[in-house]
Amino acid sequence: MKNILEIKTIADYFKLRNYEVLHPLVGIVDFDKVNKDGYSNRAYDGFHYGCYAIFLKDAVGCKIMYGGNSYDYDEGTLVFMAPNQTIEFGGYDPNYVPKGYALLFHPDLLLGTDLAKKIQEFNFFAYSSNEALHLSARERKVILSLLDKIQFELELPIDKHSKKLIVTNIELFLDYCLRFYDRQFITREVVNKGTLEKFDNLLSGYFSSDKPKTNGLPSVGYFADQLHLSSNYFGDLVKKETGKSAQEYIQGKLIEVAKEKVFDPNKTVSEIAYELGFKYPQHFSRLFKQKVGYSPKEFRASIN
Repeated sequence: MKNILEIKTIADYFKLRNYEVLHPLVGIVDFDKVNKDGYSNRAYDGFHYGCYAIFLKDAVGCKIMYGGNSYDYDEGTLVFMAPNQTIEFGGYDPNYVPKGYALLFHPDLLLGTDLAKKIQEFNFFAYSSNEALHLSARERKVILSLLDKIQFELELPIDKHSKKLIVTNIELFLDYCLRFYDRQFITREVVNKGTLEKFDNLLSGYFSSDKPKTNGLPSVGYFADQLHLSSNYFGDLVKKETGKSAQEYIQGKLIEVAKEKVFDPNKTVSEIAYELGFKYPQHFSRLFKQKVGYSPKEFRASIN
């Protein structure tokens, strides 16, 4: 049985690192300041987080497992963990010493703030580890400057301004990460187009097989799994490249196939609906009219 450590609070992680807790709901670990007793995670197979955790990795030799895949962290990599996520550790280099920073904050820190309302917009908290953010040298400086501002507030006595300033800087940190991810999607355009091409092929293959009859309509999650991506990352990739959500893209392909099938006068609308994976023909007819402007029967009549 795997030995997974529950990181329910900031104090749980800081105790593991033998690091001083300055605030019960938020903290930053500078791994250069962690003594040798603070590397005791070798006793565990992984961590389960009850708080948000962001890691700036500045050393090679660290591997973790997420979603069945291992990932090596290179210099200047940001990894994001949301509450209720579990990471498992892969093999360690015998001489590996962590370098970089960890920013952890509990969901309770956000209560009553604007960030609480928009935290779900930061999809990268649900990205897999192999979809980490790789920072340029300039981007890394921005991230470090924001960590420095948060740490500055943590080292001051808590007053009525503390929470607002800390949360505001965390929000700015996340907004910059969102911008940097947009840059990463652009710089990885060739890779992304290859992924989209594979997605198109998988989509065409799905509708030309018997899978719709047996498995129903394909989901975004199904294709993300096939491409070894998290649903959130896959959805953002498709949106950035096509301007459409992954669900809209799938529906567009479905309508293309549906138009060809409707053209066949030997098939009823109900038969076509079941072939495409719909449980109820009326749902197919409703979607078809919404996307095409005609019902399947009206469309058939207009082309015959």
